[in-house]
Amino acid sequence: MKRSIFYCTGIILGGLVLSGLGGCKAATVSPTTEAAPAVVETQSTAGASTGSLATMTATSGGKEPLFSLAARVNGMEIGLAEYQAEIAMIQAAKGTELAPEDQKRALDNLIDQALLAQGANEKGFIVDEAMLQERISYLSNETGGEQAFQIWLTAYHYDEQSFQRALTRSIAAAWMRDQIAAATPLAVEQVHARQILLYNEDEAQQVYQQLKTGSKFVELALQYDPLTGGDLGWFPRGYLLDKKVEEAVFSLQAEQFSAVVESPAGFHLLQAIEHDPQHPLSAEARLVLQTQAITEWLAQRRSQSQVEITLP
Repeated sequence: MKRSIFYCTGIILGGLVLSGLGGCKAATVSPTTEAAPAVVETQSTAGASTGSLATMTATSGGKEPLFSLAARVNGMEIGLAEYQAEIAMIQAAKGTELAPEDQKRALDNLIDQALLAQGANEKGFIVDEAMLQERISYLSNETGGEQAFQIWLTAYHYDEQSFQRALTRSIAAAWMRDQIAAATPLAVEQVHARQILLYNEDEAQQVYQQLKTGSKFVELALQYDPLTGGDLGWFPRGYLLDKKVEEAVFSLQAEQFSAVVESPAGFHLLQAIEHDPQHPLSAEARLVLQTQAITEWLAQRRSQSQVEITLP
């Protein structure tokens, strides 16, 4: 019924979590985002196949070919080598040929990074040479030394320039993610609720009639869920997977119960136990709201941005 989600602000390059780039902690600066409106230019991101990317790399001696851009985001260039590296990472993680949606996801990941990095720059966060070299030294040590690190770069189609460009953007993007996440409040409106979840509509309607004739909700809930009595705990808006279920719960007064609400999970009968306009968020609920905040920030930012896809 509830949704569980893992959120970490670290950036992954070639399977290495760059935990030094912001990690999974939250900073304390609350962001405000002001992006200048721009014409949105969107083209297909399902572009080149893994095979064609490999061919371009081979014919250029491992360096970026003359046509070296994958995209521009508000003028910020995303190199073809960076896109190739993202493709290679997804390929390594999946262990199978990439579908067009995987290639689109690779480019979307890079576009999101660019948008976040631009937001960081607007807020005065600049990745200087000392910070960049510190991260490169850290990665070199993590991979087993300079020689192993160079092998790793080659395996993921990076040269020194393209890697430094990707790493700079990743550091700034991680910082901006932390700022957005940190702005999520510690306490918000929440409801404490319980449910009876059934998988047959007729049975759900029968239970509803029992409730209408005076049966106790908690007693019926214990019949169907002896362990928890259907207790869902406290949760905020935006936490439950099904919006109809969530709307039904938040519309109830304390001790009121709902009519049958259908969702992909089944047929729900819901009861609000209590409301609190400022209830402390659980760690899990705050992670969900932080993730939503980042997703919403990116969606708004993209709608105000000029994104040009330049894949060959």
